[in-house]
Amino acid sequence: MDESLAEWAQRVAKDELSSVLPRRWAHSQGVTARAVELGPLLGESADLLASAAVLHDVGYAPRLAATGFHPLDGARFLRDEHGADERLVRLVANHSFALLEAEERGLREVLKSEFPLLDEPLVVDALVYCDMTTTPDGEQTTADKRVAEIVGRYGADSLVGRFIRRASPEIFAAIARVEAARVAQPR
Repeated sequence: MDESLAEWAQRVAKDELSSVLPRRWAHSQGVTARAVELGPLLGESADLLASAAVLHDVGYAPRLAATGFHPLDGARFLRDEHGADERLVRLVANHSFALLEAEERGLREVLKSEFPLLDEPLVVDALVYCDMTTTPDGEQTTADKRVAEIVGRYGADSLVGRFIRRASPEIFAAIARVEAARVAQPR
């Protein structure tokens, strides 16, 4: 029996993260749990969201960290080593407003040309929601607390601190759109 996209993604992420970055693996599992919760909202894209959720941070794996920018490194790994689904690769590359961080790193045009943003706003927003409402340890949290935690961990004046502060309005707007869609969803 062939494995689903989500089963394959789970296996790949576990292989790359669980032993070398257990905390990052715990976060990825928590993000995936949030994605599963959103499954009914995403319909046919639920498997894609769950797959992107578990793989969104795979680029942190030391053996994959070619540029040091995990969305780009992860997307290249998925594309080049696995020939992964293009939609999945583009979601991983652009998760949680990565284009803004790419700009801080001087990689905006590289990311944008290699992995254009997926034109599926609900799926893109749903991945932001899942990532930005999950702690580094995989627990649920609020977006406000998550953004504050990231700034605190990296420092307000660090590259990541500058990026996350800049991206915060977009993050909060994406989360609000997903929450509104959940409320509007027929029961």
